[in-house]
Amino acid sequence: MSKKRIAILGSTGTIGINTLKVCQHLANDLEVVGLAVHGNIDLLLDQIKQFHPKIVSVMREDRKQELTHKLQESKLNIMGIYSGIEGLVKVATHPEIDTVVVATVGAIGLLPTLEAIRAGKQIALANKEVLVMAGELVMKQAKEKKVPILPIDSEHNAIFQCLMSGTPKEVKKLLLTGSGGPFRNHKDSFESITPDQALKHPTWNMGKKITIDSATLMNKGLEVIECTHLFDVSPEHIEVVIHPQSIIHSMVEFIDGSIIAQLGVTDMYLPIQFALTYPDRKPTPLPRLNLHNIPQLTFEHPDHKRFPCLGFGYKAIRIGGTLPTVLNASNEIAVQAFLDETISFSCLPKIIEKTMQCHQTIFHPTLNEILQADQWARDTAKVIIADES
Repeated sequence: MSKKRIAILGSTGTIGINTLKVCQHLANDLEVVGLAVHGNIDLLLDQIKQFHPKIVSVMREDRKQELTHKLQESKLNIMGIYSGIEGLVKVATHPEIDTVVVATVGAIGLLPTLEAIRAGKQIALANKEVLVMAGELVMKQAKEKKVPILPIDSEHNAIFQCLMSGTPKEVKKLLLTGSGGPFRNHKDSFESITPDQALKHPTWNMGKKITIDSATLMNKGLEVIECTHLFDVSPEHIEVVIHPQSIIHSMVEFIDGSIIAQLGVTDMYLPIQFALTYPDRKPTPLPRLNLHNIPQLTFEHPDHKRFPCLGFGYKAIRIGGTLPTVLNASNEIAVQAFLDETISFSCLPKIIEKTMQCHQTIFHPTLNEILQADQWARDTAKVIIADES
């Protein structure tokens, strides 16, 4: 059987690094053909030496030139070296690639994903923002091109696996689990929380942006939006359940009252491998989940009052149109402002809510209207942050 040929957009991030571990473990089944990064060319160079891709891309042109020089010094030959959004698209649409792993962070993943779908590539999606920004557009195009979109997010991957036990008409509810983040039991004011504190996730090792989203529960709000598109369900049929142990990655309730759950160790390796090998399962090098070592599995309702960002996700997808795009863009700006210590942690939801309130929603938007709404939201959030500072 021929190898599945892989491109990774965001190969130096947490998901990208884990994807390469999967490719290394399943070297007889998977081949790395393309890699794209933002700017970490030192790690990219190491990846090139190990996996020998045919095409690579770096966002910044100056970093591309630096990489080119280092490749020449190392006497490494690459078929193509690109930069910018054009470079991401080049990697995502390379004719020798079968599956594109979209592991970029933020809105930057949208255009290369759309172009990869148009080129008939299977999508392994870790980038929440792609479906949050343009889920209607992306899923319509995927359906037209008959391109499968396989979720890498542990929660959506779990739901995908659970749904294999029944048909869509038999599904009652999707149960999205979440750890609750580092401040689930925080009793004091959120005003004094620092970025360092917010970046200490209790169970997962993730990138900065998604870790802050976990701390505000915005990640669950974004995941609710993703779920509506991935599994064609209304938000009323999606319930968020706080599960601090992060052992059950999500569940599906069926109309007969049965609940199917997917359990596993808290390691992104597992959902990544399943997405890349689907419909087959392969052995992994991960330790097995030992139920005897788990003292308890607990569940709680999310606290919408203390964590309003979750509710923003439900509101955005119920209204639809460009509002989820605005939610996503304003959140990206607010998160970065918090990491830069320009605003306080408690100010994060205020920036997002004010931006959403200022927006005139466009329904069934075109790609151009989505991109315009994205830019409008970023500009508006920056103005609101300046007024708050």
